[in-house]
Parts: sequence; structure tokens; C-alpha cells
Amino acid sequence: MQRQHWLGSQFASAYLRARGKVASHLFGFNVGLKAVPRERRRSANRQTRILAFLDAMSASAESGMKEISRLAQAREQMTRRLHGRRSSSSLPSTIELVLSRPIVSAPMIARAAKITQRGALNLIGELGVRELTGRRRYRAWGIL
Repeated sequence: MQRQHWLGSQFASAYLRARGKVASHLFGFNVGLKAVPRERRRSANRQTRILAFLDAMSASAESGMKEISRLAQAREQMTRRLHGRRSSSSLPSTIELVLSRPIVSAPMIARAAKITQRGALNLIGELGVRELTGRRRYRAWGIL
């Protein structure tokens, strides 16, 4: 457990969710806390800790806005490929699936769009998303 530095924040967020204290945003806030040096977060001076906390909130908000703009740009680029397509195309549902999940696979797209896996591979090829696994079989794609 000592070598898994990410596990503590996951336990804390699971505990807070179970108690009903918070519903979301813990992962984003954790990213902001990592941006603030540990010495400031653990300082003996209360004012320094509070300022570090506020800086972490600011950093997490900035990081979240960058992520939102990145996904909006990716959505815009993918929706440009919809022009000239038939109205019965499975491409719009594939775009929504790719944007809603960090990683997608061909069977996942095939189930969601109710098409074959070969059709899902063709849709992925048309979207131009990045292949993450570097393999020929059991591949996964995502937006980076």
C-alpha cells in the first residue's frame, strides 16, 4: 500500500461520498492540491495553509476549465465529420460515447450503436481518435 500514492485520495473520496458529504469534484480538487507544494499545504502557520488551500482550489478550477475547453474542441472537430452523412448514421452516437468515456473499445461501440465490431472499427477510423494501446488486437481508443 505504501507505493500506491494515489490510493489515499481515492479512499478519502470514497469515504466522503459514502457519508453523503460530497457528490463529486474530489478528483479535480486533488489535481489542484498536487499543484501546491507540500510544504505550503502542511505548514505550521494557519494562514499559509489557508492560502495554499485557496491556491489549490484556483489551480483545480483552472485545470477543469482547460479540460472542458479541450473536450469542446474535440467535439467540434468530430462533429465537422458529420456534414454530408446520412441521418441514419451511427457516427453521432459514437461521438457521444467517445466523449463520455476516457477509453473506448470496438465491442463497447458496437454494443452502444447496435452494429458489428467491424462497423465500429470503421467508425473509429472515420473519427480519427487516438489509439492508446499500441496493439493490433484488443485495442482501445481515446481523446488525449
